[in-house]
Amino acid sequence: MIGIDIGGANLKVVDDAGVHIHYCPLWQGAPLAELLEPYAEPAAVVMSGELADCFVSKIEGIRWIVEAVQETVRDAAFYGTDAAFHTRPVPDLAAANWLASADYLREEYPDAVLLDVGSTTADVTPLNNFEELKGLTDTRRLQKRYLVYTGMLRTNVATILSSATLDGTVTPVSTEYFAASADAHLVLGHITPEDYTCPAPDNGEKTVDAALRRLARVVCADIDEIGSSGAVQVARQFWEAQRTLVVRAVGRALFQSGAEQVITAGIGADLFARELGGITLNQEIGAVSDALPAYAVREVALRQRDCD
Repeated sequence: MIGIDIGGANLKVVDDAGVHIHYCPLWQGAPLAELLEPYAEPAAVVMSGELADCFVSKIEGIRWIVEAVQETVRDAAFYGTDAAFHTRPVPDLAAANWLASADYLREEYPDAVLLDVGSTTADVTPLNNFEELKGLTDTRRLQKRYLVYTGMLRTNVATILSSATLDGTVTPVSTEYFAASADAHLVLGHITPEDYTCPAPDNGEKTVDAALRRLARVVCADIDEIGSSGAVQVARQFWEAQRTLVVRAVGRALFQSGAEQVITAGIGADLFARELGGITLNQEIGAVSDALPAYAVREVALRQRDCD
């Protein structure tokens, strides 16, 4: 059995050979069924891509994803926010990937908050009361600060940073999509160019120099106007704002749940483990932690099959 996580931007597959991550922008008509052709074997599936704006509603997105999977993958079972598996499109399938991760980890880490920081979002999930997590929609998770809509790669810098202080002068930013979080993290050494797997905002190069140019544009400048040091200031202040958002959400979850430990997963696992004094799942389960929901849903399905 394999595990599949279908997001709006990425397709993640975990099989016996390891982790396979494909850029799969559903809003641009990505050929999901074709990308799944090499994985035509029984699968446990989770999704969050139903929220892509190419779909007029979540249930339309769910139906499209289920049909695309079933074109290629035999015996696909879809995990829902009711913590059950389904074989047809139902509303419970919307954005259940975070719950699959919690379902897999809750027994081994009952006193922990899970922070899974991906390309687009950060999921903050207390693992010590699984029953209360069932049925939560993304809207409810936003309200509870369990979903923080910022990630390591695809976040528009201007959605987090309203102004940047350049050499002591407060400078409002442009709200155009000039630079992404990947640019800031690349410049600051948090990710490598190989980690920069989404298209750059200008579809340009994924180098430090190109990232600095994009960051300068956030304050409507060229590098020769503010220098590389000015662009780095934008990157650092973005990171401070992003870190504050995520760390506050984790602190809130720790306080409300009474949990005492933080475990991290996703592309931001190492970075936020250092910030929060947590442990990374990479230390525990290896590279599959970069595709935790795909790995988790497979393990949950295998566990349920063994219990039947």
